[in-house]
Order: sequence, then C-alpha cells, then structure tokens
Amino acid sequence: MRFKIIFNTVGILLKYVSLMFIFPVISALCFLEYNSILPFVTGGIGCFLIASLFCKNDAKEKDFDTVTRMEGFASVILCWLMFGLVCTIPLLFYDLSFINALFEAFSGVSTTGATVILDYSLYPKTFFIYRALMQWFGGMGIIVLFIAVLPKFAVAGRQMFFAESPNPTEEKITPRIRYTASWLWSIYILLTAIQIIALKFLGMSYYDAICDSLSTISAGGFSNRPSSLIGLDDKIVYTVGFFAFLAGVNFLLTYKVIIKGKIFELFKSEEFKTYFNIVLLSTVLIAAILYFGYEYDLKDSFKNAFYETVVTITSTGSCSADYSTWPLRAKICMFCLMFIGGSAISASGSIKLTRWIYVVKFIKRELKKMAHPSAIIPVKLEQRIVQADIGQQIIIFVMFFVGIFAVSSILVAFIEQDVTTAITGSIATLSNTGPAFDNIIGPLGNYSTMSIPTKLIFIFNMFIGRLEIIPFLALFNKELWEKRN
Repeated sequence: MRFKIIFNTVGILLKYVSLMFIFPVISALCFLEYNSILPFVTGGIGCFLIASLFCKNDAKEKDFDTVTRMEGFASVILCWLMFGLVCTIPLLFYDLSFINALFEAFSGVSTTGATVILDYSLYPKTFFIYRALMQWFGGMGIIVLFIAVLPKFAVAGRQMFFAESPNPTEEKITPRIRYTASWLWSIYILLTAIQIIALKFLGMSYYDAICDSLSTISAGGFSNRPSSLIGLDDKIVYTVGFFAFLAGVNFLLTYKVIIKGKIFELFKSEEFKTYFNIVLLSTVLIAAILYFGYEYDLKDSFKNAFYETVVTITSTGSCSADYSTWPLRAKICMFCLMFIGGSAISASGSIKLTRWIYVVKFIKRELKKMAHPSAIIPVKLEQRIVQADIGQQIIIFVMFFVGIFAVSSILVAFIEQDVTTAITGSIATLSNTGPAFDNIIGPLGNYSTMSIPTKLIFIFNMFIGRLEIIPFLALFNKELWEKRN
C-alpha cells in the first residue's frame, strides 16, 4: 500500500472540491445574504489548505498508472471521508453543534436526506442551496467527476470508478473510463437542467426549482421546505416523481436511450424491466391500501402511492404526504422497498436491483443443481455471464448489508429504548433514504432528538451505505494490504 499515492489523490480531489464553495458564495450575493459569504469562503479556504497538506509529498505521475485495487479502495474511502468533513465546516457557522453539523454534512454528501434542522425559517436561502449542492455532487459521485476532468487518473480511474460505482457486469459506454465518466456527468447535468426548466414552467420559483432538482436527480431528498412537497400542485408532484424515477435508472442505459437514441434498450434490459414492474406493482398495491383503508380519494391515493414508491425505492426520501400516519400495510411495503434500491450506476442507494436479480438467479441455479449435481449452469446478468468472484462479492454484500442493519438496529434500540425508531432509522440511513416511519424521524420529523451515540451510528450507516460497503470491508482484509492486485 503506497500511502503517498493515496494521500496525493485525496489532495488533488480536495483542491477541486474547494471550488464547490464558490457556488454558495454566488448564491449569497444573488440573494443579498452577505452574512452567508464568510461560512463558504472559510469552507473553501479550509478545504484548499487541507488539500495542500495531503499533496505535500507529491507522487509521480507514472505512479498513478500502477495503482492497485486496494489503493483504489483506500483512495475512494478517504476521499469520501474528507469530502464529508470539509463540507461540515460552513455548517458550523449556522449555530449547529459539531455532531449536528457532521450529521447534516454526511447526510448531504451521501444523499441520505436525513436532517437535524428544526426551524427552517432560521436559515437563509443560501444554506438550503448549499445542502442541495452537497447532495448533487454526492449523487453521481465526486470520484466519477474527477476521473472525468483529470487526465492523470487515466489508469487509476478504473480502480476508483468501480470502487465508487460498482456494477457486476463492469459495463462501460466508451472504451476509456474517463470518457465514460464524462458522459455520465453530462447525462446527470442534462437531467438536472431539464427538471429545473420543467418545474419553473409549472410555476415554481428558480430557487425552489433548483433546490428540488438538485435533490431529486441526486436521489437525495433534502428540501428547502419543512413539509417537502406536501400541499404542492399535483403536476409538480408527478414531475418530481418522474425525475426521481429517472434517478434510479442505470445512467449507462439512460445514455444509450437519450444520446444514442436506442429506445428499445429499455425493453431489453432485465434490470430496467424489473425496476419498472416493481414500481408499478408497488404503486397499485399501496394506492389500493390507501383508497380502501385511508381517507384519500382515488386520485390522491394513486398520486401519493406513486410518489412515495418512487422516492423510497430510489432512496430519494422527500415526501408528498405524511406517510407516518398511513396504514401499517402501506408502511410495510415501503419498508421492503428500502431494502431493494434502484439500478446499478444510478443515484439511488440500498442493495440495488442488479444484486437482487443475481441472488434470485443464484438460488434458482442452486436448486437446479440439487437435481443435476454435475450440471454447469452459469448465472447471467444482461446476457453476460457473471464471474464466480463477482457473484461471491454480491452474496457477501447482501449478507453484510443485512448484518450491519441488524447490528445498528440492536445498538440504537438499546440506546434509545425505541425499537421502531431503531429499525426504521437504521434502514433509512443505511439505504441512504433519510426519513423513517415514526413521528420522531418520519417525513415531517428530524433526527435532532437522537442521542450523540445514535447519531454517530447513523453517520456510519450513511457513510458506508454510500460507499456500498465493499470498499470499506476490503480494508479489513490483511492480504489486500500486502498484495499488489
């Protein structure tokens, strides 16, 4: 493990991250919120100084062409850790304690959308623009962004790309990872711009449209309104829901459809078809539960069922209704969706559909092999055979995801003496969804009343949930520290 390369990589990335703080400064000037300039100037300078410390022992450019898998994992983990820490700096200027600022920052960069904010009226518009920006940069991934803009990462980028955005088939849309990363960010920016224009056309102010679009395309969920989308026009709710759905689609597939014009790729993708069918069936089921067991009429039942289904499976986490008051059956459906997630190479969190498709096919294969022990039956995803080592990683990922959920639920239940908060809060943070189901941390609640140990557990959940666990687990493998692979 060559720490010089890892630290230098983090330093280079943080220097570019420091430019992110320019945007809230511009926002403060536009909104005449001059008191909000200092927090973000301080954050930008602080980020640059920290970056300079990491770059003190500059690695040679040729070293980046020999980055190992383990060094890629370590670089990604440290980059995300430092990204969350530097994003904490400006929040300290808004009378948030260090733990609360840390929680809000990691909730933002991990696109979780859980908040500790109590009174939204106490904060300026620039504060909410910054929260949305954290999510937006975290949604596609800072590693993917800097692979796209830094030629230096031509070879090292492959290790880091698949560490941050794992895909069982390792599919690319161009031969070079750098160009793939560039196209992914182009699609991401395009979808964001289209949503801003659409929401503005529907009557939103540019401020609201920008905040909602940055939070939706990133599958984040932070809102600049305490009630999120509750009470807004149905057209706005459906529009945001549609873009949340797109945030859960594999961006490689989106590229093929939008840029290449290959619309029929949608019908060839088993991942997309599974995603679409789950959203459709869940929407119909929850709508029926709300219509027959709640006070909604048919129109509101379908609207809220569609929106909450989409934002839950994609881990977006905003809300069109206070679903903490819904019938238990509806909440059970949403609870299950939190474990599913959207597509691979998307902004969504949780386990993700590709892995579940593999698990189902793996189980079917093992059942067949019981009857035919000598049969060689490969498992395929998107018409590609999944290699045995990749399949093992998928199984391990699912096991550890469930294991971390169970352990954090037990710990939080012991600390808070509240099983509902523990279980729903653990999956909401680990899946990067944000709001849970009870009155305390539900869609209209917040995490401010949680104890410091509980907040630290949830911060850990959000962090490794965004990393998708495997890079984190790899650090505990002694062989990976010793071998160059």
